[in-house]
Amino acid sequence: MTVTTSAAPVLVAGAGPSGLVAALALLRNGIPVRIIAKETEPRPGQRGSGIFPRSLELFHLLGVPQVYQTSTPLSQMRSYKPGTTEPEKTFDMGPYNEPTPAIPYYNPRILGQVTLEGILRDRLAEYSCQVEFGMELRSFEQNSERVLATVVKSVNGVEVTEIIEASYLIGADGAKGATRKQLNLSFLGETRDDLMVVLGDIRLESDIDRNYWHFFGSNDTNRIMLRPTDEVGPDGFQFIVFSGKTYDVKELLHDQDLLMKCISEVTTAKVRLNELQWISEFRPNIRVVEKFDVGRVFVVGDAAHVHSPTGGQGLNSSVQDAFNLAWKVALAHKGLAPPSLLETYSTERMPVIAQMLNLTTELLNQTVAMTNSTIESAFSRGQKLYMLGVNYRYSPIVVDEFSEQGPVEAYGLLQPGVLVAGDRAPDAPKLVKVGADDGETRLFDIFHPAHHTVLIFGSDESFVNGILLSLQNYNKSVIRSVVVLPTTASASATPANAHQVVIDQEGHAHGAYLVAQGESRVVVVRPDGVVGAIVHGAEGVQKYFGKVFISASS
Repeated sequence: MTVTTSAAPVLVAGAGPSGLVAALALLRNGIPVRIIAKETEPRPGQRGSGIFPRSLELFHLLGVPQVYQTSTPLSQMRSYKPGTTEPEKTFDMGPYNEPTPAIPYYNPRILGQVTLEGILRDRLAEYSCQVEFGMELRSFEQNSERVLATVVKSVNGVEVTEIIEASYLIGADGAKGATRKQLNLSFLGETRDDLMVVLGDIRLESDIDRNYWHFFGSNDTNRIMLRPTDEVGPDGFQFIVFSGKTYDVKELLHDQDLLMKCISEVTTAKVRLNELQWISEFRPNIRVVEKFDVGRVFVVGDAAHVHSPTGGQGLNSSVQDAFNLAWKVALAHKGLAPPSLLETYSTERMPVIAQMLNLTTELLNQTVAMTNSTIESAFSRGQKLYMLGVNYRYSPIVVDEFSEQGPVEAYGLLQPGVLVAGDRAPDAPKLVKVGADDGETRLFDIFHPAHHTVLIFGSDESFVNGILLSLQNYNKSVIRSVVVLPTTASASATPANAHQVVIDQEGHAHGAYLVAQGESRVVVVRPDGVVGAIVHGAEGVQKYFGKVFISASS
């Protein structure tokens, strides 16, 4: 057996969406990363295909516009009278929301997981980072200074062991991966036996309308969902067959003829198999670890929590785990943040995931108990699932000197006209840039995963200069100051020390951040697009950064 050694600032084990997002966010922070995957090649399959508005915002912040550009709108769902192709109900899974200046991504989109992962791998490649397939994390040990990870790969039939010394290990290796097991974290919860499905990607010659998401069957047979998707092919579908009285879904896994017989009988449509690209089975596990970090090792995504796919929250929650963690690891690795900042990953994400599990389990129960008359309500997707109301108001590192409103549900609804530290940071377009590069910009293009954005609302010169002076105490590479002038302000009094000055010509920024014209206020937006602080002035800014950074430097 050959043994080699190497070093990397951060090792990411697992190359699903959470691992890829963690790696990309770290790379955008200038942190070199190695990302490994036990699989020898990218995993096939549409899998989790729903991308919700909050995740679309994060992909924008990560600089991956291809996710939105490649995805498609959510189709209407159509159910059929049992044993026929006669439509019974046609309905929207959720109401359409007209985008607003503050919420430009206001509706879910559909994108197969295999496509999403390919987009993210391509983005990693722009940073000269490649997923190392066929490398399995076997074990690791850690101390206060580093992690030693043992990984194994096969080279020409010979097993080669590599010892990777890393500052941090991010375990994105799924529910069966080594990270959680090595950390001896309990996977608390249950396995549900009242629902089992087989799902996959299939190409069918059929007369099934490609404009709808179809639902066939009844309680007396099996139920089948067919979602047309051109990602599989011009004749492609993602299919799900639910356990039922007619066919044992386990038998469908290994028998294409039986699968086609099931699809043909339940849908009563004219179908012929062109290609079965991928098939798998799934039984809901509803489990979560007791904490998401132990020392220098963290778990994200399915390594930390698994649950029913009802509601499409799994992939989206995993992406948000990774983004919440990455900026904190980046600051810690740069020596700018204390260990207490890393501990807030668990503190912030645990309540979110706990409430998400309750929500998806409730949806699962509705699905199991569903009848043809209740199908519309069972598949109705409320605004909570859009994740725009996910917040960290309870976090020990947020600071709010304006709001008297206490914490709300971590997985709550977006509250119009309310903004509290810990909430998502709204967008604001039509900002006129002042200076040599005159033009327009938007807050979502100013925010960045590698720095805090300090929004200074106010045209009073002494107020603005006081804030800018206080920011000189902190590392300039991780803080960006943006003076937001009201519509009536004169650009001639532009402070020279700000990174950027903009005029809020249509008032979108002042409106979204609840700042009256002529009022002075400072809003600090974290690298993950969350409002970290809403404060009166320099003292509040220093209070917030005192929770994030090790110390102010003169």
